[in-house]
Amino acid sequence: MKTIIFSVMLLLAATLSVSAQKSEIAPDKSVVTWTGNKIGGSHYGGIKVQSGYIEFKNGDITDGNVIMDMKSISDFDLKDESYNKKLVEHLKSDDFFGVEKYPTSTFKITKASKFNNGKATLTGVLTIKGKSETIFFDVTKKGNIYSTQLKVDRSKFDVRYGSKSFFDGLGDKVIDDIFILDIQFVL
Repeated sequence: MKTIIFSVMLLLAATLSVSAQKSEIAPDKSVVTWTGNKIGGSHYGGIKVQSGYIEFKNGDITDGNVIMDMKSISDFDLKDESYNKKLVEHLKSDDFFGVEKYPTSTFKITKASKFNNGKATLTGVLTIKGKSETIFFDVTKKGNIYSTQLKVDRSKFDVRYGSKSFFDGLGDKVIDDIFILDIQFVL
């Protein structure tokens, strides 16, 4: 009888391990780039993945969490070193992401559709500067690479500098409230 119970428990454990799988995101292989637009131009750069995982059941996403290192924010388009440094320091300041107080941003998956032709819709909670918003977006899967583009409304996360949502009379100094994140996670 003990042998039968042990065999059933072993079979159940094997079944659970096959149907539920947790895969770590590879921070050194994953890429997150940001683009911010303003009247007369734009800037773009990167943010490093600190850590994260995606959990699967029967090949579909069931859970996940990603932590972004906001202190790693960088600019790619300004070639003048002093202008580049000035922009990056401003992005790290309280005017934008306040990285001393909020060194990370997170995304927690709360729901996902099944993959259809390599695409699924994810729903989850994005937290920036301690403010959380539920968002949803499509993700594309190719092998162990998961890609998406997010359009994030920074005004919902108290990122105020140059925002017409908070200030009047900015004229041509307005910075668009929507910034774009192009994301490619490698597991």
